[in-house]
Amino acid sequence: MDHSSAEVLAEFPERGLHWAKEQFETVLGETEHYVREKPAESLLCALVVGYILNRLPVGRILGGLFRLLIVALRPAILIYGATKLYQAVREEESLNR
Repeated sequence: MDHSSAEVLAEFPERGLHWAKEQFETVLGETEHYVREKPAESLLCALVVGYILNRLPVGRILGGLFRLLIVALRPAILIYGATKLYQAVREEESLNR
C-alpha cells in the first residue's frame, strides 16, 4: 500500500461519519416539516409506532444484536491487526531499501 492509499483509508471513517450526520439532519428536517404540516396524522403515527414498539421484545432483539456484534468483532479485530502488521512490514521493507 502506498502512502496516498493509507491516507484515503484513514479518512474513510471521517467521511462516513460526516455523510451520516448530514443524512440524519436531512431526515430530521423533513420530519419536522411533516409534523408541522400534519400534526394530527403525526400524532396518530407516533401512537401506532409506540404501541408496536411496546409490544415487541425490544430487549431480546437488542441483546441478540449485541451478541452478534461481539461475535463479529473478533474477526474484525483480527483483520485489523493483520492489516497493521502488513503495513509495518511494508514500511520496514521500504526503509531497508
